[in-house]
Amino acid sequence: MIRVLLVDDHPVVLQGLKSYLALDEQIDVAAAVGTAAKALQLVSAPGAAAPDVVLMDMHLPDMDGPQAVRALKARCPAAVVVALSSFAEDSLVVAALRAGAAGYLFKSIPPEQLLEAVKAAAAGVPVLHPDVQRLLLMHAAQHAQAESLSARELEVLQCMGRGLSNKEIGAALHITEKTVKTHVSHILAKLNVQDRTQAVLAGIRDHYIAAP
Repeated sequence: MIRVLLVDDHPVVLQGLKSYLALDEQIDVAAAVGTAAKALQLVSAPGAAAPDVVLMDMHLPDMDGPQAVRALKARCPAAVVVALSSFAEDSLVVAALRAGAAGYLFKSIPPEQLLEAVKAAAAGVPVLHPDVQRLLLMHAAQHAQAESLSARELEVLQCMGRGLSNKEIGAALHITEKTVKTHVSHILAKLNVQDRTQAVLAGIRDHYIAAP
């Protein structure tokens, strides 16, 4: 079961998201709130079960989107935050992803695609609207890496982009799981990111791999 927390200050949007996602047997809409403060209060409550995925509006009344993402990730690191917005604002997209968002979608997304995106995010696969993908590619030249990835590291990163585990990557590339872990550590260091999801996002941004 995928526990989802919805954060949006528009009641109609919030109810629409809640009603549609609740129809899927794999989704448990744990809560639906209208402010960042309420979301932070929920995830910080003693004994509260952490959400697997947080769908968060980037224009909340009490806190800007990237700030809210950063605050929620600080209190609930395991939660996968997917940013929601009505349009692609360059600075907002980049700031949200840097703050720790694992995806960026538009509110105009068809319901069935939103459902797929929630499941993909829960599985560790970044979810980006095509316009956001293009925006990140445009910024790629501004983010040259200090070190380039080796051919093997590039293969491992591409497998990570497909959502494969270390064991599955090892089997696909005919190397040991320990060797995969070493390559993943090197990739994170070279891309200057903290986790696999951010590594895949950086790979998409810098055109190392194609968006899923």
